[in-house]
Amino acid sequence: MIMWILLFLLILVVFGFGFTMQTLWWVAAVLLVLWIFGFARRGRGGGGRSRGRRSGRSRSRR
Repeated sequence: MIMWILLFLLILVVFGFGFTMQTLWWVAAVLLVLWIFGFARRGRGGGGRSRGRRSGRSRSRR
């Protein structure tokens, strides 16, 4: 009886691991597509946040 329970638990673990791995592959694929899309939108210009912005303090005032 114990062997059947252990076998059943092993099957559940293997099934759960396979399901999780499949899900993680899909999540990784979606994140890769989003990263490529964001990279294409921003371009290779560098920091998109710092372009065209100035800090609140001017250099003449100390």
